Amino acid sequence: MLAETQDHEEIIARVAALDIGKAELVCCVRVPREDRPGRLQEVETYSTMTRSLLGMADHLRGLGVTRVVMEATSDYWKPAFYLLEAAGFETWLVNARDVKHLPGRPKTGKLDAIWLCKVAGRQMIRPGFVPPPEIRRLRDVTRYRADLVAVRTAEKQRAEKLLEDAQIKLSVVASDIFGVSGGQMMAALIAGERDPKVLAQMTRAAMRGKITALQEAFTGHFTGHHAFLLEKMLARVDATDADIAALDARIEEMITPFAAAAQRLDEIPGINAIAACVVLAETGIDMSRFPTAGHLVSRAKFAPGVQESAGKKKGRNSTGHGNSYLARVLGNAAVSAGRTGTFPGERYRRIARRRGRKKAVVAVGRSILVISWHLLADPGARCTDLGSSFYETRINPERRKHGHIRQLEALGYKVTLQPAA
Repeated sequence: MLAETQDHEEIIARVAALDIGKAELVCCVRVPREDRPGRLQEVETYSTMTRSLLGMADHLRGLGVTRVVMEATSDYWKPAFYLLEAAGFETWLVNARDVKHLPGRPKTGKLDAIWLCKVAGRQMIRPGFVPPPEIRRLRDVTRYRADLVAVRTAEKQRAEKLLEDAQIKLSVVASDIFGVSGGQMMAALIAGERDPKVLAQMTRAAMRGKITALQEAFTGHFTGHHAFLLEKMLARVDATDADIAALDARIEEMITPFAAAAQRLDEIPGINAIAACVVLAETGIDMSRFPTAGHLVSRAKFAPGVQESAGKKKGRNSTGHGNSYLARVLGNAAVSAGRTGTFPGERYRRIARRRGRKKAVVAVGRSILVISWHLLADPGARCTDLGSSFYETRINPERRKHGHIRQLEALGYKVTLQPAA
């Protein structure tokens, strides 16, 4: 049975495509002929310097080009994209995988530009998601913060390995060696204190109950060599802490225009203020770019991939590799939600028991992203937690039994419940 499709076939009359490199780019322009049917094509090479790009923009404007398409090549696409976007062109960034040249053909910058221009003119590709400038600036800051957190974690791990090399087993006793007590004890080690009893007495609060274990932990071979390296590592950690604090202040300032949206996202279990800013920076605030929540989940690679041939599913339904920054914050949010008494927390624990923690992280992370889409798509929507007892109300044996009774009564049977023996 034939059915109408939703395809909108349209040929872009005046289109340009860019094959971008670090030092230069190849620009292919295709426009219709004025005197007879057919198309004219021009292929030129431009430098990626600003003056050359401005000259290219003027030339394209003179030819009446309406759409400019380019591949996402490293970060080299950004100068050309931003300049052409500011010049008023409809600028598309496309995935290189979607416009891969046919095998067996020669591959050059000129041929790649021509091929990209042809498929762009025939509407055979889709644009990638490039957020507006204010979201891009927020994204730069949040991503740099995530990178600094990773740097700090790596430096802390180096410090812990250095203590192990000196037979200082502080991490065995203290869950966080970089807390107040741990910091004081490591500072005393650097200053020259080696007496385990004196070092153990520096602990505070709940760790006072572990003084005997701490004395054993500080019985080692900490030398001046270790003190020199540990001092440098702790200084690097402190400097990174200061940089992260400065970035947090900057993020708080930049998120002000989107404070209402960030506050709504903060209502989701597992999402805190920083995580809400990261989600906004990676997804944007305008959900019209994603027609449904499924489109956003698919872009973030939090949905199983579909691989089917001859009616049989292949592969392990892996989600694939998506936005690592968004995946990191969603994974952390899922784990945080798993420690709460909320519905996402109970869902995380149920899935983790049956299928493992990795499956639970993806499932709950997907749920958080779906909730985020609805909150951003509808400013009047609010996140309402179903509670940790929601599953119990759905799978209650008594509730299921009453459901069977209603079905039997609907069929005309008379049901009488016998009291339990």
